[in-house]
Amino acid sequence: MSTSKLALYIILGFILLVVGCGGCGAISFQKKAVQMDENVKGKWGNVQSEYQRRTDLIPNLVNTVKGAANFEQQTLIDVINARAKATQVQVNANDLSPEKIAEFQAAQGQLSGALGKLLAVVESYPDLKATQNFRDLQTQLEGTENRIKVARNDFNGAVQEFNSYVRQFPNNIYAGFMKFPVKGYFQSDPGADKAPNVEFK
Repeated sequence: MSTSKLALYIILGFILLVVGCGGCGAISFQKKAVQMDENVKGKWGNVQSEYQRRTDLIPNLVNTVKGAANFEQQTLIDVINARAKATQVQVNANDLSPEKIAEFQAAQGQLSGALGKLLAVVESYPDLKATQNFRDLQTQLEGTENRIKVARNDFNGAVQEFNSYVRQFPNNIYAGFMKFPVKGYFQSDPGADKAPNVEFK
């Protein structure tokens, strides 16, 4: 059998798989994959919303801390710069590739690090920590960090379900043909095995 005939048989076999005996499977796959894809996008929207909540809290936190006498200015500058970088990294819900998720996570991780330093420095300012405004911001920030964790876990759960579905045979063939690529996960941050110190005493 010539190479051209073999190639033709392979193409015809694939067409029969998708259109013929596999047609119902392809239609069923497409319907379920769309539902799961939309679920992932919805979870991604929740993740972005919680990170945005944190981003919106930072100017109030910076302004409150800035009023403390002799507060370390470089610490504030680092938070402001990290916030600016984090807001520049935008990920479209239609492109949740592993690379895009990693880029988003890295930018948010830099902001988390800068915030961690700021909160550590605040420990040296008992008068600042005692103000009602700072305590209110503390409560909001702690609540937001918890919501971010929940949203990330929910997103990863939806991604795992989607990726497992589109990578199974014959779904992987349909997924490639219909353009349903695997999506990226949030990974554990460096040092995630140690509990972050986000509490105010």
